[in-house]
Amino acid sequence: MSHTNDDETTADVEAELDMAGASGPDLEFHGGAAASAIPLGVFVLWAVVQSGLFGIGDTTGLVIGMLVALVVGLFFAKGDWSAYANAIFEGMTQRVAATAIVAWLWAGMFAQLLQDGGFVTGLVWVAQSLPVSQATLLAILPAVTFVLAALLATGIGTGYGTAVTFVTTFFPATVLLGANPVLMFGAILSGAAFGDNLAPVSDTTIVSAVTQDADIGGVVASRFKYAVTAAALAFVAYLIAGATMSTGAGNGTLPSGNPVGLVHLVSMGVVIYTAVRGRHIVEAITWGILTAIVANLVLGLESINGMISFVAPANAPFAAAFTWLPVLSMAGPDTAAGVGGSLYAGASGFFPLIVLTLLIVAGARIMIRGGAFEAIQDFLLSTTATSVRRAETTLVLGTALVNAAITINTAAEIAISPYVARVGESFNINGYRRANILDANTSALGYIFPWAGGVLAGYSQMPALVEQYGPEMIVSPVNVVPFVFHGWFLFAVFLVAALTGFGLEYVPDRESEEVSRV
Repeated sequence: MSHTNDDETTADVEAELDMAGASGPDLEFHGGAAASAIPLGVFVLWAVVQSGLFGIGDTTGLVIGMLVALVVGLFFAKGDWSAYANAIFEGMTQRVAATAIVAWLWAGMFAQLLQDGGFVTGLVWVAQSLPVSQATLLAILPAVTFVLAALLATGIGTGYGTAVTFVTTFFPATVLLGANPVLMFGAILSGAAFGDNLAPVSDTTIVSAVTQDADIGGVVASRFKYAVTAAALAFVAYLIAGATMSTGAGNGTLPSGNPVGLVHLVSMGVVIYTAVRGRHIVEAITWGILTAIVANLVLGLESINGMISFVAPANAPFAAAFTWLPVLSMAGPDTAAGVGGSLYAGASGFFPLIVLTLLIVAGARIMIRGGAFEAIQDFLLSTTATSVRRAETTLVLGTALVNAAITINTAAEIAISPYVARVGESFNINGYRRANILDANTSALGYIFPWAGGVLAGYSQMPALVEQYGPEMIVSPVNVVPFVFHGWFLFAVFLVAALTGFGLEYVPDRESEEVSRV
């Protein structure tokens, strides 16, 4: 999900795991432990109806759905409702949610600065300057975008941030040139999933290693063969799809691009370099934001007023005295008072998704405290996981099921990790193997379901693109599901590995080092 590579991360993850399961089930429901899954179940049903049946990809609508789901669950809670309410607050204050929120806000501001600073027109200029036909260019764009998104996500460790950055930059440039919007969105999500799975500084990588008593370096090395296999299949699939699927509404007649906007490759490079050097994602993106601001001002790509602006109401008592400031103006007959600019737009676009994330994590907390997760784990362990291969197959499918309900992938990983450890240890399965099964599915499926956090992170940026470039910039989260090729292939690779025993390691085969950061 996101990059958190400070030295305290491992301890933070362990503390959150303790909070999630230390006290055991302590909420009682009419209908037993299974009833504690009602809030998330109602939300998934709402999301399927809204996104699947009605074709509405509105994040705020999903927020209402989760609120309704939590209210419905309240009427099944036994005794004093304050315990149920406290569980909501406990879930909403978990670090896993806060980490995602901070990464999104910073990434949103950075991506908006790049977009408004002409990076899109710079990419258009590159595409128009390549010595290939437009048909060839459109055929290879999805595959190239997948690779570039995968490299960025692996470097900075945040798949959600990668989805935001690419949707606001690469996506409009390629769609304006005529690329298929659905295929391009799928390629971006695939690249984000690749990096979330493989990056040593990704939250999902850290959680999967810590919860399965494996060292992070060994986990990354051991999962490389699976990730690259899925990526190679996805790359070929994007080449085939790019060559055979119909193109989008763009016709390549966009006004000539401007190469000056390519200066923001330096801004992206600063973020990647800083992140790879082991700095926190907030620090890395902050340096990228500062670099982008300087580039915009020095090269005249965007004014300071374009990056942050204040429009005061006409009757404001003191504002008129400060209109000499380049960021302040007074509202007129056709101008509404308020705050605007790239920084504002980049951050505010995530507000509905932030609220949704907090509510989903709260729903997961209720399910944990109500005992539904423990009941599912006990059932699967006693009835399904009766051999090594059946156990691993159950782990793959179980993580998929959890991700269908808990759409923030790190939160889903924390919820299911005790079961993965319990089953794996019962069959003497190595910690590396358990960590890989856990992370691959949470990373992959976190970018596939229409209500998944990774999908919504990218989708949340599209309404603003519609206003700027046209209606072809919107892609329904439902329509993109089949085209997140890397996510599907990564899930398939581990399902096949579980069924066949490919790559299976037992505890004596290789000892994990002490859990540590690399």
